[in-house]
Amino acid sequence: MATDSVSVVLAHGAWADGSSWARVIRTLKSEGVSVFAAPLPLTSLGDDVAALNRSLDRTEGPIILTGHAYAGAVIALARPERVKALVYVTALAPEEGEKVAEVFYRLEPHPQAPKLAPDDAGLIWLPDEAFAAAFAQHASAEDRAVLSAVQRPISLDCITVPVGRPSWRDIPSWFLVAEDDRMIVPETQRYMAERMKAKTKMHDVDHMPSVTSPESVVDIIRDAMRFVAGT
Repeated sequence: MATDSVSVVLAHGAWADGSSWARVIRTLKSEGVSVFAAPLPLTSLGDDVAALNRSLDRTEGPIILTGHAYAGAVIALARPERVKALVYVTALAPEEGEKVAEVFYRLEPHPQAPKLAPDDAGLIWLPDEAFAAAFAQHASAEDRAVLSAVQRPISLDCITVPVGRPSWRDIPSWFLVAEDDRMIVPETQRYMAERMKAKTKMHDVDHMPSVTSPESVVDIIRDAMRFVAGT
């Protein structure tokens, strides 16, 4: 199987949208890879899994499914028929019966992590100052302004329901651990990667490496593609 027969599907996390993958998409497209950014509504875990499955239906052939942050929970619940590898980018990987919030708050948060609380509609927005302090502290001011402008709030219904059996139990997985992540504690990332038995790469990057270090993201996706292609 050639790597050009593989589709890469990218799922964004909380407070982001598909544009957060722009630099990763440009690089993969320049190498002839079929790549898609799946839009997630962030309205409930079930809604997000359904939306991701609709995006998978638009692809052909084997799939490398990549999730950032919250979307790690989503990609593990997608229909697995053509998903041949999972790539976690500083992501959350709850076990069956766990809630996203449980693994997110497993350890004491970073001192500069934002205090998060839902609004009257049950939606959690990221405070503007958090983009520079914790979400993407390595990003340029211009990139942080864009991230803030396009942020999508996440519903409590995404993070407070127990997840089903995750497909990382059966599908080969890769995990990019962000050692300078102030949103998801790096020790929690390492714990999840070890529990998954994922092939792990550690980088001194922040919570948004797709923006601040896209080459590290592309590199681990390439590893998964080579595995699936058998090269």
